[in-house]
Amino acid sequence: MKRDDILNQAKELINGDRKKDYGNAWLNHKRIADYWSNYIDNDTKFTPTDVAVMMMLVKIARVQHSYTDDSFVDICGYSALAGEMSQIGEK
Repeated sequence: MKRDDILNQAKELINGDRKKDYGNAWLNHKRIADYWSNYIDNDTKFTPTDVAVMMMLVKIARVQHSYTDDSFVDICGYSALAGEMSQIGEK
C-alpha cells in the first residue's frame, strides 16, 4: 500500500465502519480506560487518549512480528483519534 492509501483507509475506518460498529470514539476509549484503570487496581487512571496510544503500541508490537497493511492503517487511525481526543484535556 502507498502512504495515501493507508491514510485514506484509516480515515474511512474511523469515520465509517468503526464508528458504526463501536459508536463514539471518545466514549468507547473512555470505557476501555475505565476497565483498564479498574483492572490494574491502583491509583493510575487511564484516559481515552492513553487508550489510543496504548493501542498503537499493540499494533507496533504486531508489526515487530510481521508487516501488515492492517496494522499500519490501524496505527494511523489510532494516532488521529489520539490527536483529536488529546485536545479535550482530560489529563
